Amino acid sequence: MIKQIANMDINYIDYGEGEKTLVFLHGWGQNIAMMKMIADPFQKECRIIILDLPGFGESSEPDTIWSLYDYVEMLHTFLQELKVENPILLGHSFGGKISLLYATQYRVQKLVAFGSPYKREIQKLSVKTKVLKGLKKVPVINKLEGFAKKHIGSTDYKSASTIMREILVNHVNLDISNQLGKIKAPTLLVWGALDEAVPVEQAYELEKLIPDAGVVEFPNCTHYAYLENLAGTVHVLRNFL
Repeated sequence: MIKQIANMDINYIDYGEGEKTLVFLHGWGQNIAMMKMIADPFQKECRIIILDLPGFGESSEPDTIWSLYDYVEMLHTFLQELKVENPILLGHSFGGKISLLYATQYRVQKLVAFGSPYKREIQKLSVKTKVLKGLKKVPVINKLEGFAKKHIGSTDYKSASTIMREILVNHVNLDISNQLGKIKAPTLLVWGALDEAVPVEQAYELEKLIPDAGVVEFPNCTHYAYLENLAGTVHVLRNFL
């Protein structure tokens, strides 16, 4: 389905039924399909909404250089249009950072972040190299019948437009640490012990910054731990939700 928000086409799917509404946000360079695998098990008891974030999948690209705050405002308007109040947000990486920032400003019932960055990281690796390195280290790809491979890295730094490259740089450089104390929702942090994009140590730092948060660490998993241990992810989500 397509909904127009701020003169942009936002592609999304909306299915399932129940009192709770789960809203899934994918990571950088990904799309709806990368979150649907963890969403489907909940469709009999929850309403499920998954969207292609602006600049990815079948959604329009912003015509200006957006900040993460712009993504938050887009999401808020989008949820208002769908008459969703007090959602449960679940986001991976870039989508997780948007979810964290959203929860500092708007009401959220619960919050789940999968391998989500939250502070400025300046390392010797360039932004391009760091992103590509993270996207290529996904052992689970060969175990999921080829499903995930075509959905990871569909818009990496090299192939992105000038605007999306600037948005990526802004995202990487934005530190939201000092705002995380405003989050009132119970928060679950799901991480891979072998995550190189956002090391697991940051999960425990993040846990201390959010008033009501806990970490679930999956051993032998990387930045895509939520897919690499799909059964474990669904299990902990059922207990949390």
